[in-house]
Amino acid sequence: MTLRPPDHSTPSLDTPAGRQRSAAARAALAVCAALAFAGFFALGTWQVERRAWKLDLIARVEQRVHAPAAEAPGPERWPQINAAADEYRRVRLAGIFLHDKETLVQASTRLGAGFWVLTPLQATDGSIVLVNRGFVPFEAQERPSRKATEPQGETTVTGLLRITEPNGGFLRKNEPATGRWFSRDVQAIAAARGLGNVAPYFVDADAAPSSSGAAPAWPAGGLTVIAFPNSHLVYAFTWYGLALMVLAAAVYAWREGRKRRSGENTSADAQARFRPDVHRD
Repeated sequence: MTLRPPDHSTPSLDTPAGRQRSAAARAALAVCAALAFAGFFALGTWQVERRAWKLDLIARVEQRVHAPAAEAPGPERWPQINAAADEYRRVRLAGIFLHDKETLVQASTRLGAGFWVLTPLQATDGSIVLVNRGFVPFEAQERPSRKATEPQGETTVTGLLRITEPNGGFLRKNEPATGRWFSRDVQAIAAARGLGNVAPYFVDADAAPSSSGAAPAWPAGGLTVIAFPNSHLVYAFTWYGLALMVLAAAVYAWREGRKRRSGENTSADAQARFRPDVHRD
């Protein structure tokens, strides 16, 4: 008969060390679940707030676009111009077009690929506003092909105030030295054309009246695209859904752990009652 000592290399859950390790693991998992839930819930709430902001922006822009044209901001107001308060405001301005200083900016519209024609409009006080007279296809990019449509003398323009588009965008940068423009960067265009006292915005001109069935007169105005993607509600549901999944998983894990610990305690009590003190080979 041989006495076999019990194996204590791995603490079981019915020992103080085992219970301590199990409690520490459960606490760590609970903290991780709480952090994940809080993070997902905060992201969902942020998307709800963004949606409210976006809906308010859309309503304000719609009101501006359909409002009667007001006088375009003059030099005294230029320092206060900003996108939140002024973009897409319908404005009216008068002056003389400086056609010899126009700039072509690459564009893609519902009429196809081509260019925006940006022409300086000089007011009687000497101030200048760049006017996007409209779109021209590649075959009409040269001035002689559309000189007949160039307004001469004092001209009144109505359209939408737009904020400058600096740096040429994310994919392609403007190249003033080679005359390649990919965005309507007012300051850069003004510098390249030697213009001074230029407004910090440009104006998208309205479409010119045309006879039914007549061929388009280039440049074609009125092609401003006003679109504000609004998927914030979908994102909010996604983040809130993930938060609920984390919560459900945490509750499930807590219940299963409780059942397992209850079963292990019952088994340990039974083994303690019937375990022999001596083992035979």
